[in-house]
Amino acid sequence: MQGKGTWYGRFRQRGLRFTEPRRMILDVLSGTSKHLSAEDIYMQIHQQYPIMGLTTVYRTLDLLEKMGIIAKFHFGDGRSRYELVRNHQKPGHHHHMVCTNCKQIIDYDDFVEEEVDLLKKVEIALAHKHGFQITGHVIQFYGLCNRCHR
Repeated sequence: MQGKGTWYGRFRQRGLRFTEPRRMILDVLSGTSKHLSAEDIYMQIHQQYPIMGLTTVYRTLDLLEKMGIIAKFHFGDGRSRYELVRNHQKPGHHHHMVCTNCKQIIDYDDFVEEEVDLLKKVEIALAHKHGFQITGHVIQFYGLCNRCHR
């Protein structure tokens, strides 16, 4: 995981300041395994730092995504959700399972060898077919979680 020193360095490399709002947003995201919306992040920060506005949160999230520090996801509920990229040199690869009933989001990263082989084959075939250099992918499965399925 990246620490505050690494974040500070990444901002300095781009000639940007590592401001208090940026630090607070990164602290919120690094302190959870949930996929938080901008509004969720704002509500957590607003309790401690009431002068930060929702617009600042949105602008900061946009910057952090462009810097590759966070990832943005859409899970079909009309709200973007964010998570920290745990290692920007080698992002942790995982997929998401989204319950269409309770909206629970489950990170899925315990792949079996067959899954990894299948995805590699699909990437190679798509890249070849379309002359496209694939650098990554996002896969989301939708359905019912164990609790809602019962």
